Amino acid sequence: MASRARVRAPELIGKGGWLNTGNKDLTLSDLRGRIVVLDFWTFCCVNCLHVLDELRELEERHRDTVVIIGVHSPKFVHEAEHQAVVDAVERYGVEHPVLDDPELGTWKQYAVRAWPTLVVIDPEGYVVAQHAGEGHAHAIAKLVEELEAEHAAKGTLRRGDGPYVPPEPVATDLRFPGKAVRLPGGSFLVSDTTRHQLVELAADGEQVLRRIGTGERGFTPDSFNEPQGLALLPDNRVAVADTVNHAIRVFDPGTGALETVAGTGKQWWQGSPTSGPAREIDLSSPWDIAWWQDRLWIAMAGVHQLWTYDPATGTVEVAAGTTNEGLVDGPAAEAWFAQPSGLAAADGRLWVADSETSAVRWVERAEEGDGYVVRTAVGTGLFDFGHRDGAADQALLQHPLGVTALPDGSVAVADTYNHALRRYDPVSNEVTTLATDLREPSAAVLVDDDIVVVESARHRLTRLRLPEEAIRVESVAHRTQRAATEVAPGALRLDVVFQAPAGQKLDTRYGPSTRLLVSATPPELLAEGAGAGTDLARDLVLADGVTEGVLHVSAMAASCDDAPDIEYPACHVHQQDWGVPVEVVEGGAGRLGLVLAGLDAE
Repeated sequence: MASRARVRAPELIGKGGWLNTGNKDLTLSDLRGRIVVLDFWTFCCVNCLHVLDELRELEERHRDTVVIIGVHSPKFVHEAEHQAVVDAVERYGVEHPVLDDPELGTWKQYAVRAWPTLVVIDPEGYVVAQHAGEGHAHAIAKLVEELEAEHAAKGTLRRGDGPYVPPEPVATDLRFPGKAVRLPGGSFLVSDTTRHQLVELAADGEQVLRRIGTGERGFTPDSFNEPQGLALLPDNRVAVADTVNHAIRVFDPGTGALETVAGTGKQWWQGSPTSGPAREIDLSSPWDIAWWQDRLWIAMAGVHQLWTYDPATGTVEVAAGTTNEGLVDGPAAEAWFAQPSGLAAADGRLWVADSETSAVRWVERAEEGDGYVVRTAVGTGLFDFGHRDGAADQALLQHPLGVTALPDGSVAVADTYNHALRRYDPVSNEVTTLATDLREPSAAVLVDDDIVVVESARHRLTRLRLPEEAIRVESVAHRTQRAATEVAPGALRLDVVFQAPAGQKLDTRYGPSTRLLVSATPPELLAEGAGAGTDLARDLVLADGVTEGVLHVSAMAASCDDAPDIEYPACHVHQQDWGVPVEVVEGGAGRLGLVLAGLDAE
């Protein structure tokens, strides 16, 4: 086995303490002899949720040698609340120890720059690999097998039960419900996300009439995997965004029948088809859905796009977004989204809760031609959020997950991380607060003069009278708490580090196997170096006079098994988007190294 750099793993520290350990604090010395995989995640991040699912098989297969430790490193202020982390661990079925690190102490010690990031520590306590983004489970599984063999031979591998202690289950009718829809008879259908079911509640929003689904994760005719969005179709059936199954299902309340209309059950990756027969095209974490313009629109949170499903032709296609994460308006094919998670159709507009940019946006027909355009009502980008009412261009939200069209043409916003229900009025172009003291509201349903809110973290539906006047709320503004990287003026060398996993090589059969896309906020930050290319290294030039901003870097690499006797080698895509806050100062760094896979030697 090739020799590796010997870098001692820093200790695990976090002021929030430990979860899933039976109230025991863990140290690296407690884990000596085991292979440790640190998963730096934050629960707002859909890519982090993808990695949680990628790791489940590894976790089960190597349970006696591998310990996965989730290091929760918050982006939003709400994510720094300990109870919010406790809720998220249960909500997403995290079955390994989690360190709550609200001040990013361990994040800084490991020089992490992006969510998600995986760090592998060998049984002797040394860092042996780092991977940013998704798609690395196969590489880590291969490395784990090598480490097991190496350290079993050295006598430094310790097998046995891990430190995971499951929490006590809690009995409630719903558990972290996601979305809801009102059925024609007046009852509610709710996605009971954590229990992998749909639940029909009576018109009072409390009495359980029936449950749909086995309650176990699965992709069968009677099972779901963390379902979220629901939409009533013209024939009174209900479309379901079966999020972790990467599929759209349709449920018939009359017969109880459930069918899959779009998705294969596999996650979409760069290079996969983006249109075609719906049952043959991969999807990526569909989070919400809405019927608009004679199609089902899909908030494809996993790839920062909107897709459509046309039941007349049985096809899906991309409708808006480029897969780049950010906030860019304009023609639908050129717009950028950031984890769209809520949809609501109203007349000529499709409203969008764009969660990672803390924004409310809309899609409408272009004035000329047959296409669509995307516009922003509230929100400025990935790094500014808070709770501020007033003029829309100054107002702030915090990771909204739902939008609801109101009869007067305005839109109610489930402002999830502010625990509030907000309202945007396109006539006055102002934002107000309708209700506070909700707990992670994720959606709302209009019922006559009332609005029924899905209080996800209180595990219930809450009925509110739509107020005639807004509530006064003290203004609060925040920026993401990641420290900016100090860089020198002028030339800046960008190196994306990628080392193909053992036994693999870059796949160059059909041309370049790597891709790099660079941009900046504000765009004026970069005098040279923006745009797309195939080299994972690039020389940038920072413009004179711009002292701070964010570098957006998107990298992809494809690697395949390197064995001449394999006729059809297995290939894997590794990809990650970074948003790196930078401050331009004399004496700053002249190189920015970002690890996609491997270890940065510099």
